[in-house]
Amino acid sequence: MTGYDIIGDVHGCAGQLEDLLTELGYQINGATGEYDHPSRRAVFVGDLIDRGDEQLRVLQIVKGMVDSGSALIVTGNHEFNALAFATEWPVGSGKFLRPHDDPDNEYSEKNAHQHQAFLDQVTGADRELYLQWFATIPMWLDLGGIRVVHACWHDTSMEFVEQRCGATPFADINNLVEATAAGSELYRATETLLKGPEISLVDHGAPPYHDKDGHLRDNARLQWWSSDAHTLRGLAEMGGNFTTETGDPYPPLPEIEIDCDETDFVYHDPIPVFYGHYWRQGVPEYPLDWTNCSACVDFSAVKGGRLTAYRWSGEARILPENYTQVDSPRRALH
Repeated sequence: MTGYDIIGDVHGCAGQLEDLLTELGYQINGATGEYDHPSRRAVFVGDLIDRGDEQLRVLQIVKGMVDSGSALIVTGNHEFNALAFATEWPVGSGKFLRPHDDPDNEYSEKNAHQHQAFLDQVTGADRELYLQWFATIPMWLDLGGIRVVHACWHDTSMEFVEQRCGATPFADINNLVEATAAGSELYRATETLLKGPEISLVDHGAPPYHDKDGHLRDNARLQWWSSDAHTLRGLAEMGGNFTTETGDPYPPLPEIEIDCDETDFVYHDPIPVFYGHYWRQGVPEYPLDWTNCSACVDFSAVKGGRLTAYRWSGEARILPENYTQVDSPRRALH
């Protein structure tokens, strides 16, 4: 094998996925009926489902590749959410780990809306099959020369998960229950690995902000991939269209030093780490989308963006020319 092709969040975009696989040199194997490559292996960063209109086909392609040995996968927050959505707890209570039919829960309607396309497209025995599969998918992969996780590579969280319940914790319903219990240590570790850490702005003297959807927020995503960051401005990821509570453009954050508890999330290892989750746009740019030792492969395929892969062939540092993207009109970009 000459390398790995790390593929970003697919979110039900089967057409783009098949175009990307073809562009990368994968073909249907006549013996297995699945996509494979004569000398490479695909690695999916999770979030196969929700939003897109070809979710069943995506699952058929990816699970077929994993089962036949031509691909690996880590779980995304949307696969985790699907498991929690489907799990009644306590059994017989009519309540679910991810509320969706509960008038007393403020998140119920939002959760149901977010997951409805999956429920409509993946039904009956198919849904049961893929939910069972989701429970067996590891949360991260350390493949020697590279590492892969959905949202954040964080040794402390991984060590806790592995010691507490192994790298595939959600095959045990009790672990799934604990991972959805806000405030538990397994909940915090799962949130970090599948959604990424956040940093409080208001705790550091900065004002809250309205995000692109108009929601008022106190926290910002923490740029854990930024190995040199140690100030609030360097660590907090702030969109250019964010505004203050009064609607004014959000001011630059101060260059104040951040303590070690929050900088603990920053990745310093030399081994390249690949991740998805962050809804990046356009062409990969340094240093937000890639650094010498990290590369994001989620470029908003289902929101009119580009399904993206990174072709790794043993290099010790990220090379931006190794990105491959398939545009919405299915045009390959390198």
